Amino acid sequence: MMKGKRSVFLVGPMGAGKTTIGKQLAQILHLQFIDSDQEIEERTGAPIDWIFDIEGEEGFRKREKEIIEELTQQQGIVLATGGGAVTEPENRTFLAGRGIVVYLETSIEQQVERTRRDKRRPLLQKSDDPEATLLALNLERDRLYREIADIIVATNENSIKSVANKIVSQINEE
Repeated sequence: MMKGKRSVFLVGPMGAGKTTIGKQLAQILHLQFIDSDQEIEERTGAPIDWIFDIEGEEGFRKREKEIIEELTQQQGIVLATGGGAVTEPENRTFLAGRGIVVYLETSIEQQVERTRRDKRRPLLQKSDDPEATLLALNLERDRLYREIADIIVATNENSIKSVANKIVSQINEE
């Protein structure tokens, strides 16, 4: 399957399916799955939206950077990162240099649909117009995702399993 014990890092916007696809991918590749947001919540004992409320985005990004620096040093994991992880230059360096980066690309429409009922998205919670917020985030982050991606896979029309299988076949071509 994968030569050695390289890791796969999933990047992309909220609602792209990083966690869901990541779990499936880890299962197929027989690797451990880790979600950086869940890891932050477990270690702080606080939900992400609460951390945002108390420490602001800056405080959250600092915690996220420490976690990503640590997790990217592990071998043989599938790591789902938060949508904004790529905004930190160090995170991009850690991700690009320590594993295979997969950008899960998705449309704004899909993001709106997939995040609509989710009350745990701090950047959307404070927004009167979630679609405009997602669009603005995409304008800022899309080029950053592309900059470090080894593989880019669209998640719009495909099932979780077919996206995961597509990633595996592209990893095997690497």
